[in-house]
Amino acid sequence: MSATATRTSPALRSRTVVIVAAWLATRLVMGAALLLAMRQGRLTPARALGNWDVQHYMLIATSGYADPKEMAFFPALPMVMRLLDAVGVPMAIGAAAVSQLASLVAAFAMERLGGLNAAIVWLLAPMAVFTTVGYTEALFCAVAFWAWVLARRGRWGWVAVLASVACLTRISGLFLVGGLGLLALFGGEPTVAGAEPAKRVATCSQRLRNLAWLVVPLAVLAAFTVYLYTLSGHWDSWLSAQRAGWQREWTSPWDSLHNTWAATSEARWPTETTRAWIFRFEIISMAIGCLTALGCLVRRAWAQAGYVAVQVFAFSIATWFMSVNRADLLWFPLFIGVGSWLGRRPHGATARTVRTAVVGVLIAADLLLMFWWARLFYLGHWAS
Repeated sequence: MSATATRTSPALRSRTVVIVAAWLATRLVMGAALLLAMRQGRLTPARALGNWDVQHYMLIATSGYADPKEMAFFPALPMVMRLLDAVGVPMAIGAAAVSQLASLVAAFAMERLGGLNAAIVWLLAPMAVFTTVGYTEALFCAVAFWAWVLARRGRWGWVAVLASVACLTRISGLFLVGGLGLLALFGGEPTVAGAEPAKRVATCSQRLRNLAWLVVPLAVLAAFTVYLYTLSGHWDSWLSAQRAGWQREWTSPWDSLHNTWAATSEARWPTETTRAWIFRFEIISMAIGCLTALGCLVRRAWAQAGYVAVQVFAFSIATWFMSVNRADLLWFPLFIGVGSWLGRRPHGATARTVRTAVVGVLIAADLLLMFWWARLFYLGHWAS
């Protein structure tokens, strides 16, 4: 049976039902964490959903970039928040709803990139709370994953549109354009069982035409840089804001690891020891990123390897590993790899039984970690 035939009618409907069910199940887990946090902290929904970076995005939505430190954030999500506010929807709640819907859209793209298992694994990511609040992860994944899907189909005009939105959502848009550039030049996306096959590009002129489309998102990013320059008088406004607000300076990877390791000590955070755990997870996430890039190289997925590797490198030369846990959500090759591994059937009844039991335990532990991470954020504790 051809790859196309397996994706039509009853098979496609079945996959859709499974993805929606997994999406609802994970939202219920985090919804339970939200209700518990609201009860424990005596919080309103808007207060529980509006912690940390959500406040920055709401400030940009209402006042623009009046505060130079807000230039560390990109404008797409604040623009959405402003539109929501204009029609009477509270920003924190409206942005959370947008993120929820965007996470479902991203999951459907993930299924086309890596198959059904990959989509489910992405929805089960323990840090998925950041796809339920007014953060940029869900919105970015929705446009970035579909940009990659359309690039594999050869629809580069639409790729340029979606990549432009990604470049207005977060700095990761630049890394996405880089990965798409490699895909345009080299192609060679490996076929994954259950996923859409990539369209082959035959001629050099076709590759160059595809690559030329990526000038559009780069121009959008350049225009935003010029806009920040007109406000601040500095071309490095984004970097300056990162230094001023989050103490992010250029450093060596070993110094960054040393600083992060020091932050894993609970004695460093006597009033909030859970921060030590978050920094431990940051180190684990960096290791996962390195393994993902290596795995892409082994699979000869050159563009995917470049997309992940450049992000891992960027995180490794900052003062410390920060927000890497959230970046895991953007690394779709990670979920393609895990989903592909889950799709392999072990030989023998005993091996299959053991495999099923292990996977069941891992899913249960994952859901508990997801609940813990969500509750942490909703209560206003540091969660990456």
